[in-house]
Amino acid sequence: MSSHHTRLPLSRRGFLLAGTAAAAAVAVTPAPVRARTADGRRPFGRFGSPATRLTPGTLYVDSRGWGDHTTVQAAVTAATGSGRTLVLAPGTYRETVAVDVTRTEATWIGASEDPRDVVIVYDNAAGTPKPGGGTYGTTGSATTTVQADGFTARWITFANDWLRADHPDITGTQAVALKVQGDRSAFHHCRFVGHQDTLYADSIALTSFARQYFSHCYAEGDVDFVFGRATAVHEHCHFRTLNRTDLAAGPYGFVFAPSTAGANPRGHLVTRSRVSSEAPDAFYKLARPWVPSSDTTARPSLVVRDTWLGPGIDAATPYATMSDAFPWQNQRFAEYRDTGPGARITVPENRPQLTREQAESATRETYLGDWQPWKETC
Repeated sequence: MSSHHTRLPLSRRGFLLAGTAAAAAVAVTPAPVRARTADGRRPFGRFGSPATRLTPGTLYVDSRGWGDHTTVQAAVTAATGSGRTLVLAPGTYRETVAVDVTRTEATWIGASEDPRDVVIVYDNAAGTPKPGGGTYGTTGSATTTVQADGFTARWITFANDWLRADHPDITGTQAVALKVQGDRSAFHHCRFVGHQDTLYADSIALTSFARQYFSHCYAEGDVDFVFGRATAVHEHCHFRTLNRTDLAAGPYGFVFAPSTAGANPRGHLVTRSRVSSEAPDAFYKLARPWVPSSDTTARPSLVVRDTWLGPGIDAATPYATMSDAFPWQNQRFAEYRDTGPGARITVPENRPQLTREQAESATRETYLGDWQPWKETC
């Protein structure tokens, strides 16, 4: 956790103003083939350029016009088939992006190798009215949706900057930054920035057990901001709970809300990570189970191990129930060797712990099987 990619992040209002990510993408016309900007900078760093491509299947995105495309979605549309690479120059790409199931084994690279510099952001919420009528719903609110298998992203911020305070008339306040559904989906040194339902780690179908891996990532939010039914490993990650001025008392929210299918033996695994907070002490729960109406047989699963829990987590009652019909005690929640003030065991029945034998199978290797994304290099 010592690299510059894990510095304490800017606030969600401030991150769009930081660094070089100042201009939104507005055009879609392919740019001239050039390797350097007028001032001599290389917008794609060590990852080539339209003139010197990493591979024939690599496309370059730059909102200022120095790449093949000026928006991420235009590049995705052009990158048909399997195994395509997108290199994103520093900038703020204000758009929604969708990667369908046919675009498998894709790789997205933030060219500066600092996720603060490359931001994909939009501001739809579940209750936002759609142009053709109705509202977007939670899934439709996502800034970026990835359905294809084998997706990898490095050094990119996925954000949803919709704010409750700006829309007091909207009650559907879920606002997803990233919804990922594909199997073998990996995110390295990425940031997920939002409030409610920030990171949606899902699968393409109820019977599909998608495996996902998040390494050295940062996620922030307030309500259920890491959620979904995927088999998801979060390793060396930083989760940060936000302060809220719209509530007079806690709890302000919940970090995790897994919705693991009952037939899936493994849900979310958090290991060697940390949870910090902007909120008052004990104003957040670590998790609550989500049993969606579409799958009432779900048995949410979460293991948090070898992780530092800050004072923002309510140590006495770290878990809560979302629906009285599905109490958290009936789900698959457990911890192992956690540390920090939020991990103190003051009420043992509220802090289920793995045995040493059980912990031996609560590993990235067991959860991800023959897929080893931690060995991948860029």
